Amino acid sequence: MKNIRGSSALSNPSRSKRPYLIRAMHEWMGDNGHTPHIVVDASVDGVSVPKEHVKDGKIILNISETAAHNLKLTNDSVSFRARFSGVPFDVWVPMQSVLGIYARESGQGMIFSHDTDASERKVSDADADADANADAEIETTRSRPHLRVVK
Repeated sequence: MKNIRGSSALSNPSRSKRPYLIRAMHEWMGDNGHTPHIVVDASVDGVSVPKEHVKDGKIILNISETAAHNLKLTNDSVSFRARFSGVPFDVWVPMQSVLGIYARESGQGMIFSHDTDASERKVSDADADADANADAEIETTRSRPHLRVVK
């Protein structure tokens, strides 16, 4: 199997879909007048967020055009300058720390696995069993909201 540049797809692992999906969802939310928020695992190495706003190891960040100044959504990270309780802060989060993106108004969005994309890792029988158990757990908790707005 060859990709467009002629190199073998098997010797060149594909890039994570996460940054592309985040950029697409961010654009879609903006076009629909919604406010995009990302959920970040603040325990990942390299995350630079105001620690006093971290709850249960996570932080929810407003990445709308009006709240996130100089927003950059690259393949490697999300970065911007924002005010937290009136104090400016330069936020930088590695892309793998972004757990999800959703619209504040509707709750619509996407949740990402904490690990790498499933297509980027080999799945063992133990992983398949763990995924099945996680799917069952998700089904039992769907009736209650998974995200909350932090002001």
